[in-house]
Amino acid sequence: MRMFLRKTRVERDPLAIAMSGVRLGERLLQIGVDDPAVLGALAAKVGLSGHAAVITLDERSAERAGQGIADASTLADVIVTRDGTLPFDEGTFDVAVVHSATGLLAFLDAEVRARLLQHVRHATRSGGRVIVTEAGVRSGVAAMFAPAPKRDEQYESAGGTVAALQVAGFKPVRVLADRDGLRFIEGLKS
Repeated sequence: MRMFLRKTRVERDPLAIAMSGVRLGERLLQIGVDDPAVLGALAAKVGLSGHAAVITLDERSAERAGQGIADASTLADVIVTRDGTLPFDEGTFDVAVVHSATGLLAFLDAEVRARLLQHVRHATRSGGRVIVTEAGVRSGVAAMFAPAPKRDEQYESAGGTVAALQVAGFKPVRVLADRDGLRFIEGLKS
């Protein structure tokens, strides 16, 4: 008799963790909660010598973030902001990861999105980076059976996440990869 163990997303898809480039000792800011396990794994990567903070836009997401952090047996501050403002000084973080695979950035009110990304840039140190994970092109079996993610045509026609990061002041901005249904976009604060 065969036994099949259900793997968590972290075990199935370490790509999201690897593409973030988060290292031990860094100061990490995470925005949104696509998968609490991935969020917790990223918070754990900074270790005790680093610092992790998570920003959510509602209480339900904050609870999910807290569960991911607890499951990873790590520490992180969880803060709820509804208007996109962040309570951090300039240059507080080395890296910011925006979890947007479920459309967080695309479906935010344009004013809130712009404010959020401007505050992320402010809170990132000079030479720091932001990594956005969003739904990408699906291929293989997933493309045949899984429903396509919802898209905001107006957001995408205006340049999508690349343009939003550029408008917020991140330069250069580039697509790092579009693989296995995920797209990774990086912006630097120069």
